[in-house]
Amino acid sequence: MTKKSDIHAVIMAGGSGTRFWPLSRRRTPKQFLPMVSDRTMVEETARRIRPLVPNERIYTIANGAQTRILRRLLPGVPARNLLAEPKGKNTAPSLILATAWVYLKNQEGVVVVLPSDHLITDNAAFLKKIEAAAAAARGEDALITFGIPPTFPSTGFGYIHYRKGGARMYAGEPFFGVKAFKEKPSQEIARSFFRSGDYFWNSGMFIWRASVFARKMERFAPDFFPYWRRMLEALKAGSRARLAAVFEDIPALSIDYALMEKAGGVLVSEGNFGWSDVGAWSALAEIWARDGAGNAVKGDSVVLDSRNVLCYNPGKLTVLVGLQDLVIVDTKDALLVCRMDLDQKVKEVLEILKKKGKKEYL
Repeated sequence: MTKKSDIHAVIMAGGSGTRFWPLSRRRTPKQFLPMVSDRTMVEETARRIRPLVPNERIYTIANGAQTRILRRLLPGVPARNLLAEPKGKNTAPSLILATAWVYLKNQEGVVVVLPSDHLITDNAAFLKKIEAAAAAARGEDALITFGIPPTFPSTGFGYIHYRKGGARMYAGEPFFGVKAFKEKPSQEIARSFFRSGDYFWNSGMFIWRASVFARKMERFAPDFFPYWRRMLEALKAGSRARLAAVFEDIPALSIDYALMEKAGGVLVSEGNFGWSDVGAWSALAEIWARDGAGNAVKGDSVVLDSRNVLCYNPGKLTVLVGLQDLVIVDTKDALLVCRMDLDQKVKEVLEILKKKGKKEYL
């Protein structure tokens, strides 16, 4: 069993949260907003892991501006643990930096990588699964992830193809060998994945020993391994300039593309702890309190003959009459009204605003 004192949690707190515009903006993406409770999502993430990992072993990775916000939101986490990436280059460079930081403290330390903007409804089951995954990480030279049992043939998630037989047991939890990671599929392929029963959704959570991460990178991602060594040297020297130079040179890739999809020795365990990536406004319709007609409204409201409407308009009376299957979000400078089933297109709105030079709305 992995000792709890060996576990280090890395919270990925970057990202722009474009699908939650107009509430989410560059300066305040969704992880810095109280989307699912009275706390911001990053506060919820840190709070969730604290029974297992104290503040001294919680780290965040984000850009400089976001890190300044994190200092305010997570006052218990030491300032030195709030890692600022010199330049946004996707998750592979971020996690190389964060894992290198842990590696210099404890080469055999277990790194638990957590997105900052997910919802977990069964925290006890989540912590039990983390402990089991940490035990697996210490017991084997493996990269470990959680797979979410799919509830429908989604085209919005990556998938994990896993071997149902030959599970390894750690702390009473089964871990299965991964056959392959699959990118977001077409609708037809998603249906085939869903029907087969051999696929999980990719949760974006990872667990590894720092030394194993380095060895896997050297073997399976040799193009990235020199950057690992350069980051270690920059951190040892305490040189921000050298670290910035690494980030200038390193390719911008996700950790899935850079390592997970290529590596051998990857294990997955079922993420049966009430997970949601809260990926778009419609996801909140399943999380916020709803009336008998499925309406979820934040703010004072009068609702007549309306069904399945999600409305965010605090501080102002909102009257909904005869509406159905809509998302309505009102902020001080923008109003969003869209069909519930088209809320993924909100991201495209930001591209249009960029082209029109309307930076004040971004």
